[in-house]
Amino acid sequence: MTTSPPPGTDAALEGLRREIERLVRRAETGAQLASGRLRARVAQTPREAIWSLNKTTLYHYFPHVPPERRHRVPLLLVFALINRPYIFDLRPGNSFVEFMLQQGYSVYLIDWGTPGPEDQHLRLEDYALDLLPRAVRKLKAHAGQAEFTLLGWCIGATLVTIYTAVRGQDEGVKNLILLTAPLDFSDRHAVPYSIWLDSQYFDVDSLVTTLGNVPGEMIDFGNKLLKPYENFLGTYLRLWENLDNPSAVESWQAMNTWVTDLTPFAGAAFREWVVWFYRENRLMAGTLQMKGQGVDLGRIQVPLLNVVATNDHIVPPVQSRSILERVSSREKTLLEIPGGHIGIMAGSNARKRTWPQIDAWLAPRSD
Repeated sequence: MTTSPPPGTDAALEGLRREIERLVRRAETGAQLASGRLRARVAQTPREAIWSLNKTTLYHYFPHVPPERRHRVPLLLVFALINRPYIFDLRPGNSFVEFMLQQGYSVYLIDWGTPGPEDQHLRLEDYALDLLPRAVRKLKAHAGQAEFTLLGWCIGATLVTIYTAVRGQDEGVKNLILLTAPLDFSDRHAVPYSIWLDSQYFDVDSLVTTLGNVPGEMIDFGNKLLKPYENFLGTYLRLWENLDNPSAVESWQAMNTWVTDLTPFAGAAFREWVVWFYRENRLMAGTLQMKGQGVDLGRIQVPLLNVVATNDHIVPPVQSRSILERVSSREKTLLEIPGGHIGIMAGSNARKRTWPQIDAWLAPRSD
């Protein structure tokens, strides 16, 4: 006498089979990631180096559209002094550079390079008022244009703000775009770093004297401590849940490659960043001096787009919004995007949510 299996047995067995197959795929992908056999394809958009000085390099990306469809005014991208600037060109299909090229912009990018021990005396003014102006001169000669758009992200936004305030009016800045810009350090309680870097807790002079340059890993660890669960556990749990999804794994690996590709912060510049900005708020107080000149935000008169990430824990929105009250620009726009410090520009929704709005603002001001 035979007994029929209980109802639903076939479906249960099929579900078990699929789950086992999923576990096998996850284990295979995890082994490839752990062994380094699975590598992220980052910074793939074709480009050429057209200028360099010391460690800094200016890149030009090859156009994607014919000349008659290109905007006249070139676009210069400037990132921070830690991490690599290829976050602008993270991976094919998720690249701001690629997107802007498709919209007809002539795109250039500054890579500050990796400071060595010989660069520990580099100051913020060396970046903002020496290296950046030199790169700008090469850009204008290469593009055959007297005007250009400056787009800065994170500390890169601070540097381009300083440059525009001091020299932008004379050197052809036509538009200024700021992304998650750390500019206003007056609200100490809203900015955790302002408390952590207070002189009673943090001896920046001893650190810089001892190390010379500040390791990128040290700064990255501080960033991760702002959201410890998310950064030390949550990201890996999401990876585990998606190890059988090649697209999700590729996206995670590209971002993880960038996050862990760190560069040191030049010692003198780091000391100034801590003291002049986090502790003394000199830019907003109107007391910042660079190369013997006062940095007056009121001298900024060009159209300004200020992009703020509403959930930014590294540069809270309060640090970015107030610039609009200080500049003399007639055209100034605040664009608030839901998301975090990096996610608004390199996350899965950036192509639909952030990039088209930047293009919509910039396009009519680039011809």
